[in-house]
Amino acid sequence: MPSALRPIYWEDGKVCIIDQTRLPEEKVILTFSDYKDVAQAIRDMRVRGAPAIGVAAALGIALAAQSLPALDKAEFIRRLDEIGEEFSSTRPTAVNLYWAVDRMLNVPRDRLDQDVEGLKKCLMDEALMVLNEDVQVNRTLGAHGAELVDDGDTVLTHCNAGALATAGYGTALGIIRAAVESGKNVKVIVDETRPRLQGMKLTAWELKESGIPVTVITDSMAAWIMKKGMVSSVIVGADRIASNGDTANKVGTYGLAVLARAHNIPFYVAAPLSSVDLTILDGSEIPIEERNPEEVTDIDGKRIAPQGVDVMNPAFDVTPAEYISAIITEEGILRPPYLQTLVQAEAVKSSRLKTCIL
Repeated sequence: MPSALRPIYWEDGKVCIIDQTRLPEEKVILTFSDYKDVAQAIRDMRVRGAPAIGVAAALGIALAAQSLPALDKAEFIRRLDEIGEEFSSTRPTAVNLYWAVDRMLNVPRDRLDQDVEGLKKCLMDEALMVLNEDVQVNRTLGAHGAELVDDGDTVLTHCNAGALATAGYGTALGIIRAAVESGKNVKVIVDETRPRLQGMKLTAWELKESGIPVTVITDSMAAWIMKKGMVSSVIVGADRIASNGDTANKVGTYGLAVLARAHNIPFYVAAPLSSVDLTILDGSEIPIEERNPEEVTDIDGKRIAPQGVDVMNPAFDVTPAEYISAIITEEGILRPPYLQTLVQAEAVKSSRLKTCIL
């Protein structure tokens, strides 16, 4: 059944999000009237998932614009650029963030006929368009990906690429939702996803709420259940995809891809084209966020590691394109060579959008 979640939305002049750090114990809606609080929510992972971060940044910039004083147009644009920089600095890996910021900052430059008040309205309209497009893109992506899921399949996923990671529906989980909506019986196995346990806390919660059978495993169990024939395919999301198909996603994804190859299991990446970064050639150019060591050493505020030990806590790893069976986007199921198919998909989408505008 489809997700009725609204993880992020605009209401009564405020940005509203579900606080993901409080799930699954309680569902808390945070409301922000100051853009700086939206930016901090991104930093603190109260809103997370590449598409959701992009939507949050777009709404946050629109929120900031509404409160800027009646400056002349040049000063308004200068302040807007500064605000865009604040959002761009919140998290380094998810390219959707930069895509959304650039899209919002281009609004005043594309509408030279508007005065400041007109630009504020245009920015609000654009942010809402980013939000609504995200839901539609993920539904389209899900419909394409559902073709790869057979009745009776068991899908393994990692971290959270569901409604909570987007503006509503989801990418990897959107495919599973679409398959279930089409009448297929699908089961899901969810990695716990250390150290922040997004798989166990968020993905399992979403699936349970949607009535889709879900089983949680520890990250270290994946190889064994693959060997036992319990996994039909692996479907994950993405935070940034290089032009050659190398994909950054939550740390642990690369290991799953290697295991899937060893057990002859299809490994799919599900992501909107806004997650594709054609400005970089391969995954070596993707910045990897290093997070607080306490995320590893502590669980729910209680330290479980010896004091004084060194800790590594990269939030993401990069899966080489050679391990990816297909990349599923709103433009369809893309196969290798990704350098060719990703560029073609971007070109088709750009051409269609220009036709719609005309």
